[in-house]
Formats: sequence, C-alpha cells, structure tokens
Amino acid sequence: MSEITERKLVRSWPKLFWRLGIMVACPGCQYGIAARLFCESIEEMGIEGMTIGVAGIGCHSGAMVLIQTDWLQTAHGRACDAATAIKRLSRGKLIVFTWQGDGDALAIGTESTIHAAVRGERITVIMINNGNFGTTGGQMAPTTLIGQKTTTTPYGRDPKVEGYPFYAPEYMAVMKGVAYTARGALNTAANCKRTKDYIKRALQKQIDDVGFSYVEILSACPPDWHLTPLECQERIEKEVIPAFPLGEFKNVDCLE
Repeated sequence: MSEITERKLVRSWPKLFWRLGIMVACPGCQYGIAARLFCESIEEMGIEGMTIGVAGIGCHSGAMVLIQTDWLQTAHGRACDAATAIKRLSRGKLIVFTWQGDGDALAIGTESTIHAAVRGERITVIMINNGNFGTTGGQMAPTTLIGQKTTTTPYGRDPKVEGYPFYAPEYMAVMKGVAYTARGALNTAANCKRTKDYIKRALQKQIDDVGFSYVEILSACPPDWHLTPLECQERIEKEVIPAFPLGEFKNVDCLE
C-alpha cells in the first residue's frame, strides 16, 4: 500500500450543529437530518451570525438544541407572529426563520402562517411534515394522507369525514406576497441535497428582501407510523412522495 503523505479534510460536521451524547428525537426520526442541512446552509451562506430562529411546540422544538443560533420559543402555532415581530423590530437586519411541524404551522398555526404569507413578511418558514401530531400520540394532522391510520382516524382518514390533506406549498404559491415555496424530502441522499438547495434559495429570497419563503420537508415518524426506520423510508418513497410531489412551486425575484 502507498503511504499517505497528506491528509485533507473534505467533509465535516457543521460547526453550528451540536452533536449531543443524548437523543433529542426518536430513533429513525429525520428531524436531525433537517437540522444538519439547515446548519450547513447558513454556514455556507455566511449568515450564521445574523440568523435567529423561532420554534413553536412539538417534536421540532429539539432543533433549538441542535442548531446553535439564537432562538425564541413561542406558544403553539404562533411562530410566524413572533418571527414577524423580530424581523420588523430589527429593521430587516436579521435573518429570521421559523422551525415548525405540520401541526404547529398548519393546524393551530394556520392563521399565523397564512397571514404572514399574505402580508409578504420577509421571513423563512421551515415546516417538517411527518403526517401526524408526533408529540402528543400520533393524532391526525392537516397533512395526514387519505386512508392513513392515526389515533383519531383508526380506520384511516376518510375525506368525507375528515377532509383532505393540506398542500401548503402549492396553496401559498398563488399568494402575491410569497417569493418562494418548495417541498423536499430526506429519504435519499439525492433528496437531501435538493432539500438543502431549497433551504438556501428560500433564505436568499429573504436576504434579497423579495418576500415570504416557505420550505416543507417530508420526514419519517417511526413510532406513530408503527414502522421501522427502513420501512418508513419505503413508505415515504411509495406513498408519501406520490401524494405530496417534490419540487419548487414558486420562485420569483420580485413581487407583483
């Protein structure tokens, strides 16, 4: 074997990602992957010293430990309201993002999220979609798929009774105050790379003072899906992504 004469670091953990000796999420949960991608994004963009996050209530709140930026935690569903206040009080000098789950952003937080988008607030929303209320026992959420069993839909979600899933990126794409919406996933390396690109583009819209930006990220929930981590990956590929298509739904450089 030839002797190694030079060692060169080609990949490392992001400095802002805190590698804990304890678990802050269930085994197989992909929230940690999303947090790492976000840390990489803001470090590569050189905005880590001017970025502040706002979290609601839910499994996603663990990001306040993993992502080493300044944080504010708000009441359940009020993250976009608090983020709006921070952005306006900083007179646009801070990069403000919310880190939310589907329940926090699209159930109790629907009014807060949608009206921030309508107003074109210069904030970025990162919304993790695992298709249920993970923290409180796996109840149906706005993003629960048709036919999906939860603790409140034990026979599967019936559109005649519980309605249809909320397609937030597509819905927000028609709003004039929105500059960017996208949906990514974390089930493959390629999808992780694309999701990271979506995060960076969303943040850039805020930096450029264009408008509201929103990224939805599909994530696994092994305990409440009653599946192993590997089975969750298969479900995301075969069931979740076909129901929630990946990609960008709006990407503009100026608002009408």
